[in-house]
Amino acid sequence: MKNCVIALLSGLVFGMGLSVSGMMNPAKVQNFLDVAGDWDPSLALVMGAALLVSSAGQFLARRLQAPVLAAGFSLPTRNRLDLRLILGASLFGVGWGVAGFCPGPALANLAFVRSEAAFFVLAMLVGIGLYRWGLQPILEQRSGICDGRE
Repeated sequence: MKNCVIALLSGLVFGMGLSVSGMMNPAKVQNFLDVAGDWDPSLALVMGAALLVSSAGQFLARRLQAPVLAAGFSLPTRNRLDLRLILGASLFGVGWGVAGFCPGPALANLAFVRSEAAFFVLAMLVGIGLYRWGLQPILEQRSGICDGRE
């Protein structure tokens, strides 16, 4: 129960941060990405703050034996670029630029019953399904990865 309460509180803080920062507003995100047009640099501060917080977390994770609420850390072990990573990052970037949403803000926007967020989440779920049931075996075979872990 303690973990559920902490997860809920973490999600609420994350959602409030998305809302306060403007990340839930697709137009603000698209203006941030439009460096040749009506550029809005304010989201760079949000990303800089996120980088500071994640850097502090990485610093602590390297010095602690175990996290407070788990037996051990689950840190990434992959350290090379492959086709899956490049295609996934490209698709994420294109989707973010075109729609103005990434997964977190899109899910948070569902609370406000925004139809464009619902369409984005539906398209995201379809994309996940297509990957899992069709594209994943092809990419794993081509990149020499059996189950996504090395």
